[in-house]
Amino acid sequence: MSRIGKQPVTIPEGVTVTVSPDNIVTVKGPKGELTRKVDRDITVKVNDSEVSFERPTDQKRHRSMHGLYRALVNNMITGVSQGFTIQQELVGVGYKAEVKGQILELSLGYSHDIHIMVPKEIKIEAKTEKRSNPVITLTSADKQLLGEVAAKIRSLRKPEPYKGKGIRFVGEQIRKKAGKTASAT
Repeated sequence: MSRIGKQPVTIPEGVTVTVSPDNIVTVKGPKGELTRKVDRDITVKVNDSEVSFERPTDQKRHRSMHGLYRALVNNMITGVSQGFTIQQELVGVGYKAEVKGQILELSLGYSHDIHIMVPKEIKIEAKTEKRSNPVITLTSADKQLLGEVAAKIRSLRKPEPYKGKGIRFVGEQIRKKAGKTASAT
């Protein structure tokens, strides 16, 4: 048995989970509504306060799908009840972030500014305080979409290993390399 797949997911108050006949799970809560199609081999059962998952056989494919869909539905339930937040900081001289509606405007040391259209499911804020790095805060109920957008923003200027300049997650430790040293001749 999958250790993750056999654990039932508890449903908090204010969240409703429904499963349609064609195996589409819909989760509604105070932060929004999410839907996901579950593999046809995995059986989803909704009791009064928990969701459980069952697989037909012990094939490798069924075992992997069992744990995967349990984790995805758990993330959906957490997302619509509490939400997810990712914070990124821009480390570098002259790096700036500004939000105009759903468009994120970044100055990252290139010859031009970069404009990113953020999906409407994600709430975005950019905060710049004196003597500190600009911080971008992304908030959403959809963990997968949030991670994809955060990875896209980070890919625009990854932290470099010598000075640590670039876009990094708040609290992330960057392993720095030693630079060149002068030879003693």
